[in-house]
Amino acid sequence: MNWSDDGIILGGRRFGEGGLILDVLTRTRGRRSGLVYGGSSRKRRAQYEAGNSVSLSWTGRLEDSLGRFDVAEASRERAARVLDDPAALAAISAITAILRGGLDEGDAAGSALFDATELLLDQIEAREIWPALYVRWELGLLSALGFGLDLDECALSGANDGLTHVSPKTGRAVRGSEAEEYVDRLLRLPLFLTTPTAHVAPDDIADGLTLTGYFMEERLFGGLNRGMPPERTRLVGRILKSRQS
Repeated sequence: MNWSDDGIILGGRRFGEGGLILDVLTRTRGRRSGLVYGGSSRKRRAQYEAGNSVSLSWTGRLEDSLGRFDVAEASRERAARVLDDPAALAAISAITAILRGGLDEGDAAGSALFDATELLLDQIEAREIWPALYVRWELGLLSALGFGLDLDECALSGANDGLTHVSPKTGRAVRGSEAEEYVDRLLRLPLFLTTPTAHVAPDDIADGLTLTGYFMEERLFGGLNRGMPPERTRLVGRILKSRQS
């Protein structure tokens, strides 16, 4: 069997003498793995950096077997462009680690995230733009994998304006003014997640990361009996530190 597709490299691990098992998010086949002969050599290491976009071909005996990847030169080398930006490097690590940990091998649902992930990675050099995009990406990740939040209307009144919080139990938005008795138990909903044109303040990024992080940990990774990837925890620390400086 064989197929060809576009892919975003999620990472790899050494295999045998000089081999590399590469994890890739493909445009049409979800997360897939394959063996690259000679892939761990120093000469080819930069080509297989996490976050790079590539064209590749897979060959194997069976669809669910460990096949072989033939990978073309990276069309976009992203980490190499932000070597002087620790937060951007941390973002690439977090994005790829979340996809590796949250997607099962061959789960085609991951392909729904391909275009959004490419868009986010393409903006990783824009320091004032990508943190808000990243929060929206995590929100989209939850939705694509069946854990989407209901941010369209208030769970108590049905109103679709003035939404300020989200229930950690139901994932539904509420007006804080209509839940004053227990508002301290709700998660803050930053305006930019419901109004794309809204101004994004540092506190909004922090609130957004808290919101998406809660549901990723409880619903996505909790359901898989896995912890939140440490790369994501490190990224949050860097974003908050940079927003405060």
